[in-house]
Amino acid sequence: MSTSAKIKRLFHIFNCSFSRFIIVGLINTAVGTAVMFVAYNLIGCGYWISSALNYIIGSIVSYFLNKYFTFRDYERGFKKVIRFVLNISVCYFLAYGIAQKVIYWILSEYNLQVRDNISMIAGMGLFVMLNYLGQRLFVFSAPHQSSRREI
Repeated sequence: MSTSAKIKRLFHIFNCSFSRFIIVGLINTAVGTAVMFVAYNLIGCGYWISSALNYIIGSIVSYFLNKYFTFRDYERGFKKVIRFVLNISVCYFLAYGIAQKVIYWILSEYNLQVRDNISMIAGMGLFVMLNYLGQRLFVFSAPHQSSRREI
């Protein structure tokens, strides 16, 4: 594949669906972040439980908003739900696992609560990028692109 073709493919991946994905993400982030930090800082849940609660709650809303609003995918079937759950799970463990290791290393002199809170913020950022690519290329990709309605 030529460089020009690769650039066109990359641009196509980040078309207007990325803007819609960001809008959906802002909604999910507001709710999920509140749940995560309340669970960690007020209820006393640990790092993994707090961040998992964020994605369990947010993912239910995210699936439906991204399916219909972001990617204009009107196909029915359980296969996409399984792909979505798999994508969210892989992205979650990668993003939060990497973020925790890196932040713990960089901020080794800080206390656990500071490191965990900053790790959760870093994990959120990494998760957004991995999740978009996973949903765009794996979950809601369709060989019959003409059946999708694009704005």
